[in-house]
Amino acid sequence: MQINLTTTAVSKVQEFLQEHGAEKDAGLRVAVLPGGCSGFQYGLNIEDAPESDDEIFDVSGLRLFVDPFSAQYLEGVEIDYVTSMMGSGFSFRNPSSSGGCGCGSSFTV
Repeated sequence: MQINLTTTAVSKVQEFLQEHGAEKDAGLRVAVLPGGCSGFQYGLNIEDAPESDDEIFDVSGLRLFVDPFSAQYLEGVEIDYVTSMMGSGFSFRNPSSSGGCGCGSSFTV
């Protein structure tokens, strides 16, 4: 499985890890959760350690934790951090997604 982060996203996650006072083994949990008007939504969270059944990825020196349920929906996803007049935040480009809602907060496969 492959997950990509842009250099901007990597920088922002590193900043969050420092602000969190993260442990040496800490990483970013990338999850797909049921919800939103299209069926699924993404979740990101800084965690000090992976769960026992997580897949662990190293992306540009960052540790990513992905649970088995989420892994099936994240193949080839690219995570970016974008800033616009509407605000800033992480965005996801998922080649497996067949659509999403108008506000962009959820997706369908």
